Amino acid sequence: MNLKGQNILVTGASKGIGKSIAMHLLQANARVGIHFNKSKTEAIKIMSEYPLSETFQADLSVAEEVQRLFENTLAHFGSLQTIVLNAGVFLPHPIEEPTATWLEIWRQTMAINLESAGIITKLGIEHFKKQGGGRFIYIGSRAAFRGETEEYLAYAASKGGLTSLARTVARSFGKYNIKAFVVAPGFTQTEMAEEAIRKHGAENLVKELALNELTTPNDIAPLVAFMCSGQMDHATGSTIDINAGSYIR
Repeated sequence: MNLKGQNILVTGASKGIGKSIAMHLLQANARVGIHFNKSKTEAIKIMSEYPLSETFQADLSVAEEVQRLFENTLAHFGSLQTIVLNAGVFLPHPIEEPTATWLEIWRQTMAINLESAGIITKLGIEHFKKQGGGRFIYIGSRAAFRGETEEYLAYAASKGGLTSLARTVARSFGKYNIKAFVVAPGFTQTEMAEEAIRKHGAENLVKELALNELTTPNDIAPLVAFMCSGQMDHATGSTIDINAGSYIR
């Protein structure tokens, strides 16, 4: 697959699923904006290996930094053909916690997982309308459809909102040649999931799956690259599940 000539922003691209996506896109000759917040070393390492990439720092819990991220990326590349909204947090907040603490984590999760995606979507639509089209790829979650365990209410709610956002973009802006897709992973073996792996054990987590191994970021990234190629454009508005058969709709 050759993505030469495409400029793509990937949020949360220094680790996990986002890093794997960015690497696949770069290997397909795309120019990629590598967004990171605190993982500067990892982001710079990618850039050192792939000259077609550029790093951009932003704390996605701060609206002004989200807007700056988009503006800086656009200024550097001149145009964007695809935006991959991958960044997210998976923070537990059991209902037994004090309400103020619970609410703080709820708001942090919503700001990073959903509000930042909304801001970038708004700015991206304005840009795509001017240039005649573009694509959004939202990295959602199985949790939006199956629900999540009790300590992750905010995470599940944020991913449900992200899915509805993507579908609305697809329906409302398709006439402007703007496409939107959702990729919905299940439990994926990333740094973000390490706490759950330690708590429950990898073998117990595999028992929930139809397959015999946990999903990895490299199981997700090739699909995102294919979406960027334009060969799935008539599937706009769709959600693709990648959850090892743990939840089949």
